Amino acid sequence: MPKGYWFGQVDVIESEPYSEYARAAKKAVKKYGGRYLVRGGAHTGFEGDWRSRHVLIEFDSYRVALDCYNSAEYQQARALRIGKADAELLVVEGSDEESARPS
Repeated sequence: MPKGYWFGQVDVIESEPYSEYARAAKKAVKKYGGRYLVRGGAHTGFEGDWRSRHVLIEFDSYRVALDCYNSAEYQQARALRIGKADAELLVVEGSDEESARPS
């Protein structure tokens, strides 16, 4: 079964309130077994417009990734972010291409 991922791009407007969001979001993500693969860090954009901060979180499945986003815990965290950061968040199903290839 393919994994699920959250991919987020963020421009932080107010640092301290955004930090409160990040702490609360991390609790929700951990509750649903999410694992941060990217959380800030250096980046180089080659094409298109990109925000200043990027986050990539892996979940055991697309369904779990959706469940986490829709959870009361994450929605409470999200409310802390609104107006404190501009963001896009995409929940996407991973590829199962590797598991489908013959050995």
